Amino acid sequence: MAGRRNGETAVDDAVRASWPWVVGGVAMVVFLGALTRFLEANVPGWFEGTGLAKLGESIEFPVYAIALGLIGNVVLTKLNLREKLSAGFRTEFFIKTGVVLLGASINLKVLVTAAGPAILQALALITVVFGFTWWFSGVLGIDEKLRALLASAVSICGVSAAIAAAGAVQARKEQIAYAASLVIAFALPSIFLLPWLASKFGLPDAVAGAWIGGNIDTTAAVAASGAIAGEQALQIATIVKTTQNALIGIVAIALTLYFTVKVERTGAKKVGVAEVWDRFPKFVLGFIAASVVGTLYLQFGGDKATIGTVNDLRTWFLIFAFVAIGLEFSLRGLREAGWRPVIVFGSATVVNLVAGLGLAWLLFRNFTVAG
Repeated sequence: MAGRRNGETAVDDAVRASWPWVVGGVAMVVFLGALTRFLEANVPGWFEGTGLAKLGESIEFPVYAIALGLIGNVVLTKLNLREKLSAGFRTEFFIKTGVVLLGASINLKVLVTAAGPAILQALALITVVFGFTWWFSGVLGIDEKLRALLASAVSICGVSAAIAAAGAVQARKEQIAYAASLVIAFALPSIFLLPWLASKFGLPDAVAGAWIGGNIDTTAAVAASGAIAGEQALQIATIVKTTQNALIGIVAIALTLYFTVKVERTGAKKVGVAEVWDRFPKFVLGFIAASVVGTLYLQFGGDKATIGTVNDLRTWFLIFAFVAIGLEFSLRGLREAGWRPVIVFGSATVVNLVAGLGLAWLLFRNFTVAG
């Protein structure tokens, strides 16, 4: 018993010792987030009357946040501080909180009327992209577990889906890190590329939002890209991505059953309702609840300024998420697994872009975003 208490004390001491680094990591994210808002507010004025005025006005907060996060990443790595501070970056917390708060600004009518086409798009896109990625990974001889992570990440919602799939197939930590690195490496350029392409193609806001939400592989990156494309595109992008997120649990259960029955026949484990609930992305419920509360609040005469305050708070959390993404980005995982997974992920991304654009146009071209 004494040995156990000593072990518990050592663990407690280690946890307490880590708190200064956690606080330092959070402080770094907040500092860079504040610097992001400062640049967003002042850069247009600095370039007013110059040849760069139009560029200064067009740069949105996600660009500053991600750029500052990447710069901070390099500096902290050089100072040997990034790993120590990383526990305080809290990317998932910032992402999920920002998305829940985003729900307050989305009219419930939009959520309800977009649910039908969003579900159809999610089901079709996941089936096509997951199937292609699974097949192509097999052709190139990629390990079964990494195969599952890549297919889940590129077809559903990036890191969250990869983590859910990893739990289902009992993947190694190195495989999770590699899949996450690929997600971020491909998501970062997509944040800026898809809004630009949507503008060049002359896509309606709803189609642009559905394309962004169905293709970019992380919720934070979807929010960033949607913000660049416009508020209405952001709403649809978030709904589409949230619909895909809701399917994580179903895919995780399917992978669990597949690996139990076919890949790993020994040690079969029964999947119960509790495990389904444990894997379900619960922040989706918060997003819907916030939308319901916000819609009812305005319906019964609530002050729009209050919703504006919530939106500003949402922007802060999304800025923190983008900063944290930049701070956590690492090329190490990309180097370790070789070129084959990169080829698979890149090819699947192209399939996702083409199929996603076709589905977005088919399902959302006549959709009108409520004001």
